[in-house]
Amino acid sequence: MIAHRSPTTNRRYYTHDQYLEYRGLKAVEQGQTIVYARVSGLAQKPDLKNQINALETYCQAHSIPITMWVQDVGSGLNYKRKGFNQVMEMVELGQVRRLVIAHRDRFVRFGYSYFEAFCARHNCDIVVLNEETLSPEQEMVQDLIAITTVFSARLHGLRSYKRGIKDAALHKDPH
Repeated sequence: MIAHRSPTTNRRYYTHDQYLEYRGLKAVEQGQTIVYARVSGLAQKPDLKNQINALETYCQAHSIPITMWVQDVGSGLNYKRKGFNQVMEMVELGQVRRLVIAHRDRFVRFGYSYFEAFCARHNCDIVVLNEETLSPEQEMVQDLIAITTVFSARLHGLRSYKRGIKDAALHKDPH
């Protein structure tokens, strides 16, 4: 693999395509449209179906051909979601031209602007059905509410976990 050299500093650098080649991956011709839907928990499965129906209706109304549907059940702060990582890798490889989501927080709960910039750098447009225009103050308040909600739910989960351990210890047979 031949390195390029910057004209001012004479430093070596490699292109994105060279990086993909090095990893044994080949950039595929861009052009896929992925529709991504997510809910936080299994109890919200009916909401997932409603979200998918709304996304499908939107795509049909706007003549957007759908190449792939991706769904996740998990927290928007959990970046280890299988579908989310699949989408991000496909974007990185240049395989995705358009990503359609119902709302920003359905993709990620926090730090959306980073993922939006990442997609833009990889020539992927994000289409958000319910795009709200908020002032910086309103965005900050929504971010704080999202963080508080997520961590209060985790705190509640920890209490349930501790209670389960305590109950198990009390009912343990000493012999």
